[in-house]
Amino acid sequence: MFIRQLHYLVTLAREQHFAKAAEICNVSQPALSSAIRSLETELGLVIVKRGRRFLGLTEEGERVLGWARQTLATLEHMRQDASAAQVRLTGTLRIGVIPTTMPIVSLLLGACRAHHDAIRYTVRSLSADAILRQLDDYEIDVGFTYLDDRVQAGFAVSPLYRERYFLLSPANSNANAGVNQWDALGELPFCLLSTAMQNRQVISAAFRRAGVQPTVVLETDSLLALYSNVQYAGLHSILPHSLLSVLDAKSGVTATPLEPELTREIGLITRNTPSMPPLVAAMWTAAAQLDLQHRFDSLLPRPAPAVR
Repeated sequence: MFIRQLHYLVTLAREQHFAKAAEICNVSQPALSSAIRSLETELGLVIVKRGRRFLGLTEEGERVLGWARQTLATLEHMRQDASAAQVRLTGTLRIGVIPTTMPIVSLLLGACRAHHDAIRYTVRSLSADAILRQLDDYEIDVGFTYLDDRVQAGFAVSPLYRERYFLLSPANSNANAGVNQWDALGELPFCLLSTAMQNRQVISAAFRRAGVQPTVVLETDSLLALYSNVQYAGLHSILPHSLLSVLDAKSGVTATPLEPELTREIGLITRNTPSMPPLVAAMWTAAAQLDLQHRFDSLLPRPAPAVR
């Protein structure tokens, strides 16, 4: 059995197409197919369902795929350990990030790069569920996500800050003057993230608790779209206060803290192993040295007295 055979299998499972997988692996399609057939012969299993096109993996193939991913991840960690022994860390750290923290993941990367400038990164915008799944499947190394009981079970966790939600409004709007209570937001036109996203589900629950049915004019999966529609379309939105660190203070929007306060804990998660891979450990250490809670809290203005 060769490492390249495992690499071919993982790539084929990801791409779901023989020709695309072969191109990514820089081999011909017959060579890739032959290598996987050899792996099947060696293991005495049928791994790939075959037809005129790729039809997926067999049940046995899915189990082999799990071991292949784990083996390749272990090999990469061995390389990282060798790199660490040479002082200068090299390699690629794969990070999964929930959409609402994507704008600020650069703070973590900047802190890590200050000490390890040879590390490379891939950053994927993923749902919280996808982060857990891709960590389990060895497709990413670190998640930057919500922390709750479901996440913390079985994973190593590093809490970084508790996000607080605020009302983002056009600077020239008088419709929200003095508004800082959830139950006073019913008349405002909103743009919010799509209902499939956890951020929106948390916000919708807050509206329900306040007995409010918000007027949602626009739904999107883009934070940039939310921001621009507040800035130019006269809409309002509700966002985590960490985003104030990357918003332009002179851009024509205003931020208002909301009461009762809505918060969620955010941090890093990774697979719980006896020895943390060097690149993950480098990110872990750099992120822990950032006082993100103070940084973000200092940007949020004090709430105005409630208007009833």
